Formats: sequence, C-alpha cells, structure tokens
Amino acid sequence: MLILILSVVLLLALGGIVCVYWTARGDAPRWARGVARTTDVASDMLLRADKSNSQNDNNTDNG
Repeated sequence: MLILILSVVLLLALGGIVCVYWTARGDAPRWARGVARTTDVASDMLLRADKSNSQNDNNTDNG
C-alpha cells in the first residue's frame, strides 16, 4: 500500500515537472500552465519551510 501511495506521489511530481518544462517552452495549454504554477508555488513553500527548519536547527545547536 505504501508503495502505491509513493508511486502516485512520484507520478504527480513528474507530471508537474513536465508541465513546468512545457510552460517554459511557451506552447502549453491553459491547464498545463495552471499545473506548472501550482508546482512552482508548492516548491517555493517547501523550500521556505526547509530554510526555516534549518535556521531553527542552527539556533538550537548553540545551547
């Protein structure tokens, strides 16, 4: 069951990456641009969360 869930997540991520590439080429339909935008926003949120966690870890290591 876990493999099935991870496979679906992997396929969604790959689909998002394909839509980002397709949009960057400039000939993507509207739905692909929406998927690309969603993928971009999600990646920004994850990067900010990771950066925030790294800063919090650095602050607690001084203790």
